[in-house]
Amino acid sequence: MQLYPAHAADSLEFTRIRELLSEKCRTDEARSRVAAMRFMNRLEIIEKALKQTAEFKLSLGGGDYFPGAYSRNLQQELRLLSIHNAILSADSLVALSQLALTVQNILLWFKGHSGLFPNLELLVEGLVFEKEIVRIVNAVLDEQGQLHDHASRELMHIRANLSSTRQTLRRTFEHILRRLGKAGFLADISESFMNGRRVVAVAAEHKRSVRGILHGESDTARTSFIEPEETIELNNALFSLEREEVREIQRILQTTTAALSPYATVLQKYYQLIGLFDFIRAKAVLAQEMEADLPMLSPHPGLSLVQARHPLLLLQAKKNGKTVVPLNLCLDRQQRILIISGPNAGGKTVSMKTAGLLQMMTQAGMLIPADPRSEMGIFKQLMIHIGDTQSIEHELSTYSAHLRDMKHFLDFANGKTLFFIDELGSGSDPALGGAFAEAIVEELAQKHAIGIITTHYLNLKVMAGKVPGIFNGAMMFDENLLEPLYQLTTGKPGSSYTFAIAQRSGLSQKIIARARELTERGHVRLDKILHQNEKQSLRLGGKEKQLDELLAENEKRKEQYERLIDKERLRQHQETLKLQNKIKKEELEYLRNTERKFKAIVQEWKKTEDKSEVIQAAENVLFQRKQVAGNAAAAKKADKQYEIIGGAPQIGDLIRNRVNHQVGTLTEIRDKKATVRIGKLPFQVGLEDWVVVRRKNETSGGKKGSDKRKA
Repeated sequence: MQLYPAHAADSLEFTRIRELLSEKCRTDEARSRVAAMRFMNRLEIIEKALKQTAEFKLSLGGGDYFPGAYSRNLQQELRLLSIHNAILSADSLVALSQLALTVQNILLWFKGHSGLFPNLELLVEGLVFEKEIVRIVNAVLDEQGQLHDHASRELMHIRANLSSTRQTLRRTFEHILRRLGKAGFLADISESFMNGRRVVAVAAEHKRSVRGILHGESDTARTSFIEPEETIELNNALFSLEREEVREIQRILQTTTAALSPYATVLQKYYQLIGLFDFIRAKAVLAQEMEADLPMLSPHPGLSLVQARHPLLLLQAKKNGKTVVPLNLCLDRQQRILIISGPNAGGKTVSMKTAGLLQMMTQAGMLIPADPRSEMGIFKQLMIHIGDTQSIEHELSTYSAHLRDMKHFLDFANGKTLFFIDELGSGSDPALGGAFAEAIVEELAQKHAIGIITTHYLNLKVMAGKVPGIFNGAMMFDENLLEPLYQLTTGKPGSSYTFAIAQRSGLSQKIIARARELTERGHVRLDKILHQNEKQSLRLGGKEKQLDELLAENEKRKEQYERLIDKERLRQHQETLKLQNKIKKEELEYLRNTERKFKAIVQEWKKTEDKSEVIQAAENVLFQRKQVAGNAAAAKKADKQYEIIGGAPQIGDLIRNRVNHQVGTLTEIRDKKATVRIGKLPFQVGLEDWVVVRRKNETSGGKKGSDKRKA
């Protein structure tokens, strides 16, 4: 969609919407997508973007959140990954592994919600999780980015020597401290570090009594810092080993980076996908705050707004505990140009900006704060003329700039153009300005352009009966309170309330009378008719509003009922998925725990001479596996025979253990303890580990008994 003028997005406040959206983004990739947002023209692309946002908004309402909370900027790392002999830091390598794991979690989430979010699921269609990425990183690094000792044989050997040398240095240094302490040579602080070397703090008068290297003195020159002679070689050896460790770590990081480089393209796709989902999430979160919904879409130019509200006004009103008067408006092929009239500060410009901003949001793929019954068409051009366009730089007066914009409108407007003109014809002689305005509106109507014009000119108000496609609208005004109602009504023009406002404001009656006398009689008569018509509309509007409220309440209750049904279906599905995921997670956690235990057993086998304890530990792990397998088999058997009904257990109920899945009859309850009979044997148990069940083949009589227990 082309915009005229270039600052149209600023004038309609879409720039502020873009800023709010950017604030909701977690990743730089998503923020760059916000900055690059364009107004789309193809219906299928707009529809897909809107449905993706609507589906993500739906996912925000449940407890099973979308697993895309990854926010690190990896653009630099991904560039380096494609460069030969590049070296990524340990922290960067771990970040790439976490990126891959996030994608894995997203794929698993869609697998668990298959078919529920079809438009979002399309984004991961054909995407594969490369587990080798995680394996390569985990082989040398832990989750905190620390290299494993076994990352290479050389590193293991160096670190073993480092540990041995440090222990020897520590024992030697402590021996020296004890010896110098007994001799009374040490200062108050006894030891310190200078130039990366461990030194003793010796009183200055005894420094010649301690053999070693003098590294410095205190500010008062009362303390000397000496590296003892016995530790010099050990410190040198330690320093040499530390440098070897750094070199080996760099070599391992370079090797690991090279191993990941074939996956640079895959990781780039992962990163872009995370950014895309973050961008959609930001739109969904903002839509939630704006109470925005998915409108209906039409391939034809036009718009039909039902209960629409300006998003920025809505956010501000929510913050201040106020409400926004909704806007109902329809522009189509039959009613193409709306002439809005009414008093100043009555909401004419706000109504116009609301329509323009919501159209821009729709074609940018954003949900809008309007009833889902609203229908938005697709426009190829959007032209606006709002506010003072006087240009000192180009020596244009307000009216000259006004005519310049109108020339552009008339030259390029067509049936796929949406335009907004605020105070058409202002800035010139009223009679001449009104004539030019009328000619401009006629030409726009002939070009089949669609738009809104605000005006005070009476000749424009009467065009609705003469020119096809033009219709009137009025901003309602409470004459008694002299307050605007900010409510747009279509089908009739509005009065400017010039004399009513002047009279209520306390202006001299003499001045008002003289003004009436000087004003054209026909003009006054027409304004009076409009005034009376509007008063009558206000009286009828009360009953109409009451009827609309009843219809809206009925529709609202119907929608609430449908939403409750949808939420309940979704909740039941999510509960089933959670139970399945819990079993899978428990099994996976068990396997990981078993793997860790066996690794520890292997390490212990290498170290200890008493192999019997190691064998016993292995047997314990295997026995626990058999127990878990037995519990799983018992769970399957119990699921075939019983169904969980939940609720507070009562005496006589069948209850099932959550761990070993045994089923028994509850015979006695004492505080938090209870007696359960399994077979013929009674057991004392805690009720928190048990859940109420019933047999799946229970007769209807059995169900009645269950209902009786609940009663």
